[in-house]
Amino acid sequence: MPRQTRAFGLETRTARLKLKVSSKPCGFTPIAAGGVGLGYRRNRGAGAWVLRIADGKGDYQTNNIGFADDHEEADGVGILNWFQAVERGRKLAKGDTAKGGALLTFGVAINEYGNDLVARGALAANAARIRPHLPPALAGKPVSLLTARELSAWRDGLLRDGMKPATVVRIGRAVKAALNLAARRDPTIKNRTAWADGLSGVSEDFASRNIERLDDDQTRALIAASYALDPNLGLYVEVAAETGARPSQIARLTASDLQDGDAPRLMMPSSRKGRGRKPGKYPVPITKQLATKLASVSEPDAPLLLRPDGRRWQDSDPGDHMRLFKRAAASLGLQVTFYALRHSAIVRSLLAGVPLRIVAVGADTSVPMIERTYSAYLGHFADEVARRGLLAPSAMPAKVVTLKPRRR
Repeated sequence: MPRQTRAFGLETRTARLKLKVSSKPCGFTPIAAGGVGLGYRRNRGAGAWVLRIADGKGDYQTNNIGFADDHEEADGVGILNWFQAVERGRKLAKGDTAKGGALLTFGVAINEYGNDLVARGALAANAARIRPHLPPALAGKPVSLLTARELSAWRDGLLRDGMKPATVVRIGRAVKAALNLAARRDPTIKNRTAWADGLSGVSEDFASRNIERLDDDQTRALIAASYALDPNLGLYVEVAAETGARPSQIARLTASDLQDGDAPRLMMPSSRKGRGRKPGKYPVPITKQLATKLASVSEPDAPLLLRPDGRRWQDSDPGDHMRLFKRAAASLGLQVTFYALRHSAIVRSLLAGVPLRIVAVGADTSVPMIERTYSAYLGHFADEVARRGLLAPSAMPAKVVTLKPRRR
């Protein structure tokens, strides 16, 4: 049986409270192989147990692993005596939890976040977009030992490699959501400030975002080119051009979502963006010509739009529409993404005078997001609307009469 690790100057609260209050931990005692030590930081209140792990490069990483039982009895969770702190420190260093399983690492936290998104009917791509950019060393690190410095270094590396700031922000938000989920499920994870601070500070700079806008003639030509490439692609592109919906929403349309009549519309599935959003549908008006093309599907639960191979769009490949769409766009000499259809539909509504709130509802987004993303077009629209309220000049007389000077 291994001997207990002893540190007589730290084992008892009486000995610890004799130490001076300091911002630096002291009394590091080896508790495991590989340069793992446990120290103590004397605070004005309860002190903290500090785990120190050598990084193999002559430096150390430190992390608080719990409060000491200086003023309260140890509970084994948030307040630890010396021997409980030693046990927790060893488990963290080895990768064991109190239940004997693997310690939750960054990579596993991302996987669990992905599973949670699927269970909630949210967009699993929010987790998938993180994995290709996560270095193995960072993916294998315990969440409880992550620091703001290494997370910010990872973020800065993505920017140096040429990733757009807006993309870095989106990945950062997904990472924060994944790590916050891990912290909610594990009360021993107490370093939320690591990702709150380490992944903040990057501006998306909405005003300078590349809004790929097509005019009406370009949109019609792109729809025609898509039909020429494949009729199924043409219908998919036409629905996107008229509704401005996201690809993931369009792919989930069923035959029952088409409401034909004098004022046809589609009951569009809401997006799976954001936490706590309840799945639902909202009406989006479409033209009678498009409704006629869509009316051929008879089974209510059947997909309204199908790929050229007969399967549902994005059934197994979320980017399947992009490859075909790029071919259609290239035939016209255009270099735009599929989201150009969404941007163009939103801008078209804004310039047509559709109230901002209605545009936001139809696009399944918020008014602040519309204002930030399309501010340039809103300014043009606001100028036109404001001019309608200018005071019209009075009618000028047909003949100008020169007045005689007054005699003095």
